[in-house]
Amino acid sequence: MKLLRVGPSGAEIPAILDSEGRARDLSGHIGDFTADVLSPAGLERLAAIAVDTLPLLDEGLRVGSCVPRPVNFVCIGLNYSDHAEESGLEAPSEPVIFLKSPGAVCGPNDEIEIPKGSEKTDWEVELGVIIGTRAKRITRDAALDHVAGYCVINDLSERAFQFERGGTWDKGKGCDTFGPIGPWLVTKDEVPDPQALRLWCDIDGKRMQDGNSRNMIFDIATLISYVSTFITLHPGDVISTGTPAGVGLGMKPTPIFLRTGQRMRLGIDGLGVQEQLLIGG
Repeated sequence: MKLLRVGPSGAEIPAILDSEGRARDLSGHIGDFTADVLSPAGLERLAAIAVDTLPLLDEGLRVGSCVPRPVNFVCIGLNYSDHAEESGLEAPSEPVIFLKSPGAVCGPNDEIEIPKGSEKTDWEVELGVIIGTRAKRITRDAALDHVAGYCVINDLSERAFQFERGGTWDKGKGCDTFGPIGPWLVTKDEVPDPQALRLWCDIDGKRMQDGNSRNMIFDIATLISYVSTFITLHPGDVISTGTPAGVGLGMKPTPIFLRTGQRMRLGIDGLGVQEQLLIGG
């Protein structure tokens, strides 16, 4: 299933794509993609609905984040071998974890605000994992049992804030609109191998990133297990699993950063596409 949320920010309703890719209204069956809905039993109930009998939604409706604001928006740094290399850093011996502010969450096609004072706003297409059942200190073998599905994420970053202003990475990662999620939550039954997905990102029509999730240093099951050692994961939580090479900071000989008026287009095979305009914050 491809699940999404549509409508004005803060007033989205749940929807599902039909066999022709049209959004159908699920609000007669569920209020939102809450913990009970994202559980295996909840997803099974959704799968039993005759989708083509649901009301069609207007194609012009805004698409919001495919999950409500998560309790934990966990990100993994330096998790692709080629990205670590372009950053001039050794591959980490353990996953690098940081948290993105829930206030960064926005829809996949919402305008992205370049923060006031920003000099080095950057892009990062990433595969997102959406948790379906509570996970606390789980084993790697059990990790994927806790997954509801997968999605596209743009882990936007302000590199000067991240690296040059002291402290942790969070101040360059959690700015407003720096966490577009979606367009869809694609349930895991439709993603037979999440370690074989192509990720790409274009800036003003120019291909900047073109990678594959097979190049992760730590695979998804390892990441879920590892994160759950430190942070209890709840249904609707998101783990953004790292980005391949091609970010602005890694451009040679001179880094390239985003400017007001530019457009980003990014996607992952089978998980949909995001399109965003950069505006002043």
